[in-house]
Amino acid sequence: MRSALLRMIRSALCTDPDVVLTLTVMDIVPTYAMFMDTNRYVASAYWHWYFLSQPEPFPERLIGNDADFFYETCLIGWGATKIGDFDADMLAAYRRAWRDPAMIHGSCSDYRAAASIDLEHDAADIDRKVACPTLVFFGASGAMARLFDITTEWRKRCARVVEASLPGGHFFVDQFPAETARILLGFLTGRQ
Repeated sequence: MRSALLRMIRSALCTDPDVVLTLTVMDIVPTYAMFMDTNRYVASAYWHWYFLSQPEPFPERLIGNDADFFYETCLIGWGATKIGDFDADMLAAYRRAWRDPAMIHGSCSDYRAAASIDLEHDAADIDRKVACPTLVFFGASGAMARLFDITTEWRKRCARVVEASLPGGHFFVDQFPAETARILLGFLTGRQ
């Protein structure tokens, strides 16, 4: 799904830039940087990019064996959080979703696309910049912020970058929903 959305956005940004008014990227660097600027620290923290992109059914079978263990480990490892930091109803909804074999397959397929066609498209557009205002929003305590200068990476790809962060990790949206909404609304309405 992310891959298809990225292709639609990339197409709109390149062929009809007036269609996309703003872009918000949350706790991520461009795909090209994730794959091409990898070192042992990135590979250790973001191992899932490489694991989930393996041919099916390898990751699907391993995850499906104990989906709760896999995804809860990811929540803690990626997010600078504890399971107790998540609202009980939210965590129950996550569990229902990630126990579904179709969701597991879709998630793996998304990472397979990132390692193939998305990376190819990103490389092809490496010298182009997105013109619309771009909010680079991230968890200041997360692995991504430790491993990359997230804003600098997006400035290589976007012409009009605005930076925002909250003190959490990858799941800062779950930890700070009201603050996240306030920052997003401020950016989208031009009041930031």
